[in-house]
Amino acid sequence: DGYRNTNQVSDDYRYQDGNYDAPNDGYYRGRDEPAQEEDAQSDVTEGHDEDDEVYEGEYQGIPHPDDIKEKQKKRAPAVDDEYRDRADLMAERMEDEEQLAHQYENIIEECGHGRFQWTLFFVLGLALMADGVEVFVVGFVLPSAEKDMCLSSSNKGMLGLIVYLGMMVGAVLLGGLADKLGRKQCLIISLAINAAFAFLSSFVQGYGFFLFCRLISGLGIGGTLPIVFAYFSEFLSREKRGEHLSWLCMFWMIGGIYASAMAWSIIPHYGWGFSMGTKYHFHSWRVFVLVCALPCIASLVALKFMPESPRFLLEIGKHDEAWMILKQVHDTNMRAKGEPERVFTVSYIKTPKQVDEFIEIQSSTGTWYQRWLVRITTTLKQVWDNVLYCLTAQYRMNTLMLAVVWFTMALSYYGLIVWFPDMIRYFQDEAYESRVKIFDEEEVSHFTFNFTLENQIHRNGEYRNDKFIGMKFKEVRFEDSLFEDCYFEDVRSSETFFENCTIISTVFYNTDLYEHKFINCRLINSTFMKEKEGCHIDFEEDNDFLIYLVSFLGSLSVLPGNIISALLMDKIGRIKMIGGSMLISAVCCFFLFFGNSESAMIGWQCLFCGASIAAWNALDVITVELYPTDKRATAFGILNGLCKVGAILGNSIFSSFVGITKVVPILLASSALVGGGLLALRLPETREQVLM
Repeated sequence: DGYRNTNQVSDDYRYQDGNYDAPNDGYYRGRDEPAQEEDAQSDVTEGHDEDDEVYEGEYQGIPHPDDIKEKQKKRAPAVDDEYRDRADLMAERMEDEEQLAHQYENIIEECGHGRFQWTLFFVLGLALMADGVEVFVVGFVLPSAEKDMCLSSSNKGMLGLIVYLGMMVGAVLLGGLADKLGRKQCLIISLAINAAFAFLSSFVQGYGFFLFCRLISGLGIGGTLPIVFAYFSEFLSREKRGEHLSWLCMFWMIGGIYASAMAWSIIPHYGWGFSMGTKYHFHSWRVFVLVCALPCIASLVALKFMPESPRFLLEIGKHDEAWMILKQVHDTNMRAKGEPERVFTVSYIKTPKQVDEFIEIQSSTGTWYQRWLVRITTTLKQVWDNVLYCLTAQYRMNTLMLAVVWFTMALSYYGLIVWFPDMIRYFQDEAYESRVKIFDEEEVSHFTFNFTLENQIHRNGEYRNDKFIGMKFKEVRFEDSLFEDCYFEDVRSSETFFENCTIISTVFYNTDLYEHKFINCRLINSTFMKEKEGCHIDFEEDNDFLIYLVSFLGSLSVLPGNIISALLMDKIGRIKMIGGSMLISAVCCFFLFFGNSESAMIGWQCLFCGASIAAWNALDVITVELYPTDKRATAFGILNGLCKVGAILGNSIFSSFVGITKVVPILLASSALVGGGLLALRLPETREQVLM
C-alpha cells in the first residue's frame, strides 16, 4: 500500500552515540551473539578457516564486493520511489543527512589534520588573496588610467563601483552553482573568468571595453569567497574548523599588502611599457594589472591537483568517489606523520536519499544548443530553489539576521575604508591651499617665463610683450589681468584659469590652454594655433606614495586581529566574537572626531581595521556552519552579495560628505555597527555542532 515504517532500519548499521549497532537478523556479526549449533555450521565451515582468510583488497582498504551487494540489497526501499510522497522522501533524506553528518565528523577525525589540509590551505589561500587584490586594483590604477583614458569624475566613480557590482552577481550565481556542480569545478570557473578578463583589461584602450572587462573580472572573483570557505570547511573537523578558517582569512590581508607593494614598485615607473604609434599605449599601470592576476593564475593551476569535496560528493550520492578521496586524505596525512601502516578503516559511508529530478537528454534529441539550453535552465532553476530554501521557515530567521549583520558590517567598513583616504586627501588640499601665494597689481614686461608657476593667484596684473615658453602652470589663477602682445608656446597647465581677463594680440601655440579655461575673458586679435592633442580634462595631482602607504598600513593592521580571532574563535565562540568586535569597532569610530590631521586619520584607520577584522572572520565561519552542505555555498553567496550592496552604498554615501562634515559618516558607521553587533548576539552558537 506504499506505507513505509519510519522505524525500519534501512542500513546494516544504525548510528547511535558515535557507534553502529548491528541488526539482529540471524547473521554472524560478532562474538556476543549465541553460537550456532555444530550440526548447522559443520557443512559450511568444513575445510575452511575464517580466521586465516584474507580478502586480497583488504590491505588496500577496498570493501569486499559481497559486502557491497549485501548492503545494497538491504538499502533497497520496499516501495518504488515514484509511488511515494515527496514529503516522505524529504523526511528520509533529512534523517540520512543527520546520520551522515555525525559519521562524516568521525571520518574526518580519523583522517586527521595534516599535510593534505595544509596543502589545500595554501591553494585556497591564493584564491582568497586574488579576491583581496581585486578590491584594490581599480583604486590604485585610477590616477594613471584616468589620464590615458581621459576619465571624468563620473567615469571614475562608475569604474570604482562596477567591480563591486560584478562581485555581487558572481557571489550569488557562482555560489549557487557550487552547490549543484561542485566546489572545485565552480572555483576553477570563477578563477578562470577572473584571470582571463583581468589579463584582457590590461591591454584594452577604450574606457567602455575596460569597464566591461573589470565587470566580468569582478563577477569571476566574486564567486571565490563563498566557494573557498565552503570547500575548505568540508575537510576540517569540528575542533579545527573555527581556527583554521580564521587563519585562511589572513590571505585577504596578504592580498591587500601584495597589491599595495606592487603598486608602489611598478606604477610610479611610468616609462615601463611601450607604444605602438600614437593610439596604443601600454604604460606601467597596465603592467601592474597583469601582475595582480598572478595569485589567481597560481591558484587556478594548483587547484587542478586538488580533489573535489567528499562531503559534496556524498550529498549527491557519489559514494565511491567520496570514499577514495577520504582515503587519499587519510593516507597523505598518515604518511606525513610517519605512520604509513595505518589503515583507513571506513568501508561504507551513509549517502542521503536522492530526491532531485535530473534531466539528461540523449545526444540524438534535438540540436546541441537545445540540449545545453535545457541543462542550463534546469540547473538555474535548482539554484533558484536553493535560494528560496534559505528563506523557508527553518532558516528564515537566521538568514534575515545574518543579512542585517553582513549589510551593516559592509556599509560601515567599506564606507570608512573609502572615507579615510578621501579625508587624508582633503587635509592635504587644505594645507596646500593655505600656502597659496597672492600677487596684486604686478607689472611684467619683456620677460620670458620658462619655469613652473604653482599655487599662485595673480590679481589686476599687467603683462606686456612677455613670453611663456616650455613651462607649466599648476594651480594658477589670473584674475582681472591684462595680457598684451604676449606669446605662449609649449605650455602645459592643470587647474589653471583666466577670469575676467583682457587678452590682446596674443598668440597661443601648442598649448593646452583650451577655451573652457578662459572665463568671462575678452579675446581681441588673439590667435590659437596647434592646440595640444589628448585629454582636455584637468586631473588632480595625487600623492601616489601616500595612497599606497595608507592601503599598505590598513592591510597590515589587521594582522593582530587575525591572530587573536584565530586563537580565540573556538574558545569564546562565534557569536561573542562578532558582537564584541563590532561593538569595539563602533567605539573606535567615535575617536574619529579627534582625527584632524593626516597622521591621526591613518592611526584611527589602522585601529578600526584591526578591531573589525575579527567580526569578518567570525561571520565567515558562522555562515558556513549554519547551513547544510547542499545549501552552504548558496547561502554564503547570497549574504556576500548583499555585503557588496552595502559596500556600494557605503562608498557612495560616505564619499559625498568629505569636506562637508564628519558627523554624518561617523554616526552612520557607529550606529550600524552597534545595531549589527547587538543583533548578532541573537544568532545561534555553532561552535559545538557538526557540519550538516
